[in-house]
Amino acid sequence: MKQFIRELWIFGLKQANACVFGGFLLALMIGTNLWYPLDGLHRYDFIFIAAIVFQVVLLAFKLETLRESLVIIVFHLVATVMELFKTSDAIGSWTYPEAYVFGIGNVPLFTGFMYSAVGSYIARVWRIFEFEYSHYPPIKLTVVLVCLIYINFFSHHFIADFRWLLLAATVALFYRTRIYFRVIKTHRYMPLLLGWFLVAMFIWFAENIATFANIWIYPNQHEQWQMVPLAKLSSWYLLMLLSFVLVSLINTLNIRKIKR
Repeated sequence: MKQFIRELWIFGLKQANACVFGGFLLALMIGTNLWYPLDGLHRYDFIFIAAIVFQVVLLAFKLETLRESLVIIVFHLVATVMELFKTSDAIGSWTYPEAYVFGIGNVPLFTGFMYSAVGSYIARVWRIFEFEYSHYPPIKLTVVLVCLIYINFFSHHFIADFRWLLLAATVALFYRTRIYFRVIKTHRYMPLLLGWFLVAMFIWFAENIATFANIWIYPNQHEQWQMVPLAKLSSWYLLMLLSFVLVSLINTLNIRKIKR
C-alpha cells in the first residue's frame, strides 16, 4: 500500500511538471479575471506578453528543451489559423469579448498559446514518463487521419460533420495500442485511447474555467455563463489525437516488441 501511495504521489508530481505551461496560463487567466490593475495594458495583451516571458524563463533555466519550444511554435501557428476561421464574422463559433492590441482580426495572439499548452504538455509528459508503445499503427496512416481531422474542423461548417466517422477510424487504428509510462522504476501501461480521453476530460474542465474567467465565450454564454456541454469532449478528443500525432513526428516513437 505504501508503495502504491508513493508511486501515485510521484505520478502526480510528474504530471504537474508536465502541465507547468498550461497551469501557468490557467492561473494567469483566473488571477487576471479576479484582479487586473493595469489600465494602460489590455488584459489579453498582458497574458500574451506573460506567456512569452514564461517561455523564455523555462528555456533559460533549462526547464524546457528546444524541441519542446519548437512544438509550442508549431501549435501556435496551426491554432491561429483555426482561430481566425472559427472566430470570423461568418462563422462565429466563439468570441473574445475584451480589447487587445496584439491580435489578428478577431483573434488575440495569446490564444495560440492555449493550444500550445496542450502540445507542450504532450511533449513534456512524453519525456518525463519515458513513453513506450505497443501495437502502434503505421505513422503514415496516423498522419492521414489527423489531416482529415484538421480539415473537418473547418469543413463541417459547410458540409456534413464527419467527427463520429473520424472517431470510429481512430478506434480502428488505435484499439490495440498501449502506452507504457515509467513512474519510478517499473513501466505501467494503459490503452492509449483511454489516456487521450482522460486528457480530453481535463481540457474540458480547464475550458469551463477559462470561459468562466471571460477568456472566450460561446454564443450560449453571452447572456449568462453556463457550463460547456459534455458533447464538446468529442472535439477535444480529436484535438488530443491531432496534438499527439504532431508531437510524435518530432519525438522518438519507442515501440515495444510484444511476444505473441
